[in-house]
Amino acid sequence: MYTGPVQPTATGGGGTTISSNAPSSRPASSRAEAINADYTHVVSDLKRIGLLAGSLIVVLVVLSFFIK
Repeated sequence: MYTGPVQPTATGGGGTTISSNAPSSRPASSRAEAINADYTHVVSDLKRIGLLAGSLIVVLVVLSFFIK
């Protein structure tokens, strides 16, 4: 269960300790740059799905004229 961020606690020796499950000290930009995904195959699949959906809609419209 997630209870929120962990705050540093003061120790008896005058120092502070941070829990081991505290977030890393790296800036958010370095984590965002670490994700370098290639989605070119997704774009081609989306184009194919769009073309198929469009053609099926056209077929349905044409077939609707023959129903009446």
